[in-house]
Amino acid sequence: MSTITSSIDVKKSLIDSLMAGLIALIVFGPIVGVVLQGYDFNMRIDRVAWMVGAVMVGRLLLSLFLQTSKGRMVLEGFERSGGGVGVQPPGYVSRMRWIIPGLIVLAIIFPFFANKYLLTVIILGLIYVLLGLGLNIVVGLAGLLDLGFVGFYAIGAYGLTMGYEYLGLGFWSMLPLAAVMAALAGTILGFPVLRMHGDYLAIVTLGFGEIIRLVLTNWLAVTGGPNGMSAPAPTFFGLEFARRARDGGVPYHEFFGVAYNPNMKFLFIYAVLVLVVLLVLYVKHRLTRMPVGRAWEALREDEIACRSMGLNHVLVKLSAFTLGASTAGIAGVFFATYQGFVNPTSFTFFESALILAIVVLGGMGSTVGVVIAAFVLTITPELLRSFADYRVLLFGILMVAMMIWRPRGLIRINRIGIAPRKGVAP
Repeated sequence: MSTITSSIDVKKSLIDSLMAGLIALIVFGPIVGVVLQGYDFNMRIDRVAWMVGAVMVGRLLLSLFLQTSKGRMVLEGFERSGGGVGVQPPGYVSRMRWIIPGLIVLAIIFPFFANKYLLTVIILGLIYVLLGLGLNIVVGLAGLLDLGFVGFYAIGAYGLTMGYEYLGLGFWSMLPLAAVMAALAGTILGFPVLRMHGDYLAIVTLGFGEIIRLVLTNWLAVTGGPNGMSAPAPTFFGLEFARRARDGGVPYHEFFGVAYNPNMKFLFIYAVLVLVVLLVLYVKHRLTRMPVGRAWEALREDEIACRSMGLNHVLVKLSAFTLGASTAGIAGVFFATYQGFVNPTSFTFFESALILAIVVLGGMGSTVGVVIAAFVLTITPELLRSFADYRVLLFGILMVAMMIWRPRGLIRINRIGIAPRKGVAP
């Protein structure tokens, strides 16, 4: 007992607790302690005291625990988890071969038990999965910090609405065309930023996203400005999912002779979106194991070494921007048909920051991590809706805890080692 007591520095723990309480007072005081009522305000010292006290007690207990043998083992585990790419032994078989079929089965049976609200939340989560996968190519694999990714998202969404308004094109026609339009925009953006790195690249891409938003807001004659534009619903071989079809079309329930289901539109969007996400996951999985995927990772680690090995850094960067932007364009089409209406307020910088947070929290370059983080960051705000006053605060605490617990993201990149051939020196 005396040995355990001597290994714990109580004074240090008390100092840590006091410092944590001071920081909590500075952070929570103006937010929780001041309640606005019109032009007046009330001081809620009790709420601040409870919150600061909880932080101090929690910090004291945590500091005491981390000084024990088990606590030191936990700290060592955090240090080990901060590494880069994990290397698995040769012949390693991933558990994903069992998880992925299970998730596919779950995705198939999910619509039979979900209500409309839960279905729309999952659809939104799948849209952000597409956005996260697209930005993961640019930021996670190629190492190009893009803060204007929402611009490609807007191009896809407005591509559907404008194609329907001015050209009479529907969902299925604009789905590949929006991907091509966004990819072309990514290529155009890629050329001016070929020689830029880090903060300079981030500023230019941020400006690109804002330019797209301002054009959509002020070009009233074409985009409708702040009033937005209507988006068409998807069709199934020409059959519409509305109660009464427009323009001489045929509703699905009249064609098949079944009762009308108002959720059928969302069920159809969900089914198509699941198939598209699976296709994008497969394509990205193959690309990361092809020479272009290795070139992206080489560019991310060291551009000078990448160029010295004979890789064309211009084509490598353009391919990352192009493929990432095309995925965002597809996501924009699904968002527009899901909402039925789009306006510029849906494509602000906050959306780019949220997509970037998905990539960082999931793990730079990790496909599985990005998928998990996309659902966490879209479903968590809905689960915290009952805590409306503290939802943003809890959301921020969750993100900070993730950065402390998993600084490399939820899931690291793993590579399977190669066994040396017989007769070859290791």
